[in-house]
Amino acid sequence: MVVKSIMINQSAVAHVFTTEQEQRLYTIALWLSVLTITYNILEGLVSVVFAIQDETLSLFGFGVDSFIEVISGIGIAHMILRIRKSAHTKRDVFEINALKITGYSFYGLVAGLAAMIVHSVITQSVPTTTVPAAIIAVISIISMWLLIQFKLNVGNKLQSEPIIADAHCTRVCLMMSVVLLCASVLYEFVHIPYIDIAGTLGIMYYAWREGKECFDKAQNKTCSCSC
Repeated sequence: MVVKSIMINQSAVAHVFTTEQEQRLYTIALWLSVLTITYNILEGLVSVVFAIQDETLSLFGFGVDSFIEVISGIGIAHMILRIRKSAHTKRDVFEINALKITGYSFYGLVAGLAAMIVHSVITQSVPTTTVPAAIIAVISIISMWLLIQFKLNVGNKLQSEPIIADAHCTRVCLMMSVVLLCASVLYEFVHIPYIDIAGTLGIMYYAWREGKECFDKAQNKTCSCSC
């Protein structure tokens, strides 16, 4: 019992920071959020341009999702600024509205992609190439993985559930990238038209799930949320 008590105390000491160190960690978390926003803007622009050029439906959905993630990222940046001042304050109106707007945007993306799938099947349109989509997916997988590791590192040090939850949300973006990569590589080898549609359905699933999580978080007004 004595040994166990000592181990617990040592663990607790390991997470004790001075105010200056804590603020430095929150600054890192904020910059990670800004980096996520900037990356998603660039990724969205590049993805949509190549998607239109190559008529790749899954890449188009992936690109639009990146723009929606920007809205979510702004809300998260605001959240970090709030918990930087007080870790136990409730979500404010800005965060709740940002979550709801993001949720509706994800649902809108699902509906839009569903309509585009129907149009693609009727017109028998197929991608000219999915090589750019595969390259974008690989870059995204590497970038998202690194962001997840950094966010988890900061979140665990601060013992901040919201920052850890943000890292788990970034993992959803990573899964979308994996879906896009698999669909793009497979299509490039076998050129079966419905593979691109299958990839789009995978992105629709994750978009719907993210939308649902946004509304769940909006209802949970405390900052102690999980993704």
